[in-house]
Amino acid sequence: MTAENTDYSDTKKFLSLRPDFYLSIRWQDGAGLVCAVAYGILAWLSVHPEFLSLWEFYALLALSFVATLVVFGFSSVAALTPFRILFWALCFRVIGVLGNPLWESDFFRYLWDGYLFFEAGSPYGIAPSDFFGDGSIPEQFRQLLARINYPNVPTIYAPTVEYTFLLGHVIAPAKIWPLQLLYVAVDMALILLLLKLVSLKQADIRWVLLYAWSPLVIKELAFTAHPDGLGAMLLVGALYGRYRQQFTLAAVALGLSVGAKVFALLLVPFVLWRMRLRYWVLFAITLLALYGPFIWRGASDISGLMIFVRAWQFNSSIYGVMLQWLDPLSVKLLLGVGFLVIYMRLFWLHSQNSMWKIPRGDIIFGVFFLVAPVVNAWYLLWLLPFAVLYPSLWSWTFSVSVMLSYAIGVNLGSTQYEPFELPLWVYLMEYGAVLAACLLEYWYRKVYAKGAGKY
Repeated sequence: MTAENTDYSDTKKFLSLRPDFYLSIRWQDGAGLVCAVAYGILAWLSVHPEFLSLWEFYALLALSFVATLVVFGFSSVAALTPFRILFWALCFRVIGVLGNPLWESDFFRYLWDGYLFFEAGSPYGIAPSDFFGDGSIPEQFRQLLARINYPNVPTIYAPTVEYTFLLGHVIAPAKIWPLQLLYVAVDMALILLLLKLVSLKQADIRWVLLYAWSPLVIKELAFTAHPDGLGAMLLVGALYGRYRQQFTLAAVALGLSVGAKVFALLLVPFVLWRMRLRYWVLFAITLLALYGPFIWRGASDISGLMIFVRAWQFNSSIYGVMLQWLDPLSVKLLLGVGFLVIYMRLFWLHSQNSMWKIPRGDIIFGVFFLVAPVVNAWYLLWLLPFAVLYPSLWSWTFSVSVMLSYAIGVNLGSTQYEPFELPLWVYLMEYGAVLAACLLEYWYRKVYAKGAGKY
């Protein structure tokens, strides 16, 4: 099998512009140490939240990102080894595990779901509020109940993820560190898969560094233990299996990924395209094995998801703008049709290429988040692995600007906004930066690259 030809050469050239000198290994390690110190300070502050402000949080992440960019921009491919990428990536994540979740309360739901799964055999069908006042619940879990967001809504987390919550509960009830460690291990496996794919594609290893050292990834996985990294790793595992013609691996990993979060459904046709019927059946059997026991008991994550889809909106772009003129249902229908048209076009283009070509998950997820009513920062964990395989300025800019979504009323300590309301300036800066990156990339490809001889 030959290496896959890439179709983003102009973008790669644009993002690779740098002086003709390279950082030595010593300087690379120095930048890694700077990042480690920044994450160490952040971990200490997370344990002492009375000293932590949102602006200190942003300053420390910015320091880490700048140090990462220096290594990315001024390191030669030859000097940047997989060992160095993995070593510092692991260091950063271990430091994150030593800290507490930052600006997040979702983990209370994870811990409660693990307890409920262990005690009742299923985490589904019962809202946390149904247990308010139940004196039989241990004190530590009554404290969790009091801090769960939207306690009237049954859990929205899918079976693959719920099994990790159960495992975390078995290891250490009401403690978040088992999930932090588990998702760190999962993320390290994802980095290894990306290194494999980059090698197969003969692409630039520095893009793996950009993911492995990404402040967004470290914050959302190591510090906050969001399970999206598990679904993303399984999805990339499915793509790796497809790329290497290991179709059993691809089908099972894809089923587990869909069983982690519905986002993975977007890539199902692309992964299973031109595979024999038995692998489609294997994919279906995997999903059935995950969902069957819970559906047999009468409930799954679907009931909670339906409430989420109908009622929630946060950090949206086009969706939020269109709500100024249309009702939510009309907006969802229009954007749904628009997304479907783009999606079918991307699938048609993919079907015309070699069956071994990795799909443009960066564009698929990027357009999906553009029209989605809810765009949480950790959702980009699904996009960034594809930004390694298909680098673009807009995707990595989005990985930075999306962190502004933590500037909600409660984190700002402002009574001017509702607790989960974002100020207008957040939307303008977050999506304005992404738009600027798109325009800059377009200018380079259409203007600079074609007229390079004139410059």
